[in-house]
Amino acid sequence: MYIVIVGAGDIGQPLIDIATRSGNEVVVIENDPERADRAAGTYDCLILEDDATDHNALQDAGIERADALISTTDRDATNIMVCLLAQEHEVPNIVSVVHDPEHMNVFRQIGVNTMENPQELIAEYLYRAVARPAIVDYMRIGEQAEVFEIEVTANAPLAGKTLIDAADEDLLSEDVLVVAIEREGEDQPITPRGNTRIEAGDLLTVYSAFGAEPELTDVFGHPEDRVQ
Repeated sequence: MYIVIVGAGDIGQPLIDIATRSGNEVVVIENDPERADRAAGTYDCLILEDDATDHNALQDAGIERADALISTTDRDATNIMVCLLAQEHEVPNIVSVVHDPEHMNVFRQIGVNTMENPQELIAEYLYRAVARPAIVDYMRIGEQAEVFEIEVTANAPLAGKTLIDAADEDLLSEDVLVVAIEREGEDQPITPRGNTRIEAGDLLTVYSAFGAEPELTDVFGHPEDRVQ
């Protein structure tokens, strides 16, 4: 893809790294000289020291042939303006960071995909890592539902049982679905069926309509979550 990234700050820098390492053609617009110089010396892509709210800067960045624009500045007003200009150039995929939740509706109204308040998301993730150590990774869906990864311990009630057994013994409710199993020695994740047996050491990807509550993580052998 040809990607225009606006901003080379705390969010923009790792994004530039990922986008360039993935083989995309990347152009970065950053109006801070120090950040622009640092990015130019670090990443293999074109860095423009300019104001992305200026039409000329976007044109210099090749906005007409961009497959995507991602705005990562720390000012919502700047991000909104950049996204509106990108829409004028009919960029197919426009994404922006949103720092103030009260501005989210504005981004929705102009039809921009958003990532809400990344600092808050990071803070929540870090707290979750301390408060719920059994959860390897997670994603919230709506108000309560979550998809999360968790390892099955040797003393887990679920260990050694098939998914049918787990349902019959009320270990897993109808609101919980094991989506995938990563097992040592297997090259690819296992797509579980009713007769799939869960083994100690398995890393499960789980969907739960009520989230990763301690009552559920107990089933995978993690009472420590209840203690936290």
